[in-house]
Amino acid sequence: MNPRYYFFPALLLIITGLSCTTAYQGQSLQYKGYRISKSMPADSSVLNFLQPFSDSVNNSMNMVLGVSTVSMEKKLPESSLGNFMVDAFLTMAREKYHTQVDLAFVNFGGIRLTQLPAGNITRGKVFELMPFDNLLILQKVKGTILQQVLDLIAARGGWPVSGMRMQIRNGKAVNVLIGGMPLDPEKVYTIANSDFIANGGDNADMLRNIPQITNGYLMRDAIIDYIAWLNSQGKTIAATIENRVTHVE
Repeated sequence: MNPRYYFFPALLLIITGLSCTTAYQGQSLQYKGYRISKSMPADSSVLNFLQPFSDSVNNSMNMVLGVSTVSMEKKLPESSLGNFMVDAFLTMAREKYHTQVDLAFVNFGGIRLTQLPAGNITRGKVFELMPFDNLLILQKVKGTILQQVLDLIAARGGWPVSGMRMQIRNGKAVNVLIGGMPLDPEKVYTIANSDFIANGGDNADMLRNIPQITNGYLMRDAIIDYIAWLNSQGKTIAATIENRVTHVE
């Protein structure tokens, strides 16, 4: 008989025997917890290592971007703080995408401060206002889809909008004006909003399958750039209520 027919059964027996004698045995694990408290002495070497980074972050966050002449509040259905933000998004969307943008909006929950006091506006305050890295994107939507978006805004009690006006009746958007003209169901509008909403966030499912135009521009950067733009135009930061969103019987 060919020797190879003896080799493979023998090899199988050896492997089986080894597997029986070298099986992994679990070992018990132990750990010890260490409580960190203010009473513990600080590690000076770690503090010295982190100091340059801390100084750099503090200098950046404390940088004054502009001065607001009024205190801006977050309220429904319209607010001065909301108007300031969406005006920034609309202005900078047109600037950064080099195209006509008809309107901009932001969901109410996306505004993370309830007030922006009068006085210096620092970079850190803008980060508090928009702490998430949401993108400012464009979408081209037909008027019928835009009406659905505005009905969602109305059902939520009103979100900040720029470039348009609307009234809320029985939880629906009525008397909608885009650039001073009535909303046309057949027209295609270019809207600026966040990637969060464009991806269906906050129940905006009607936008989920609409293509997004993006260049990676952050909404937070749009606010920072808008303040710089206002400064360059010699304009003050003083957003007010303009009856962009109102209730009607």
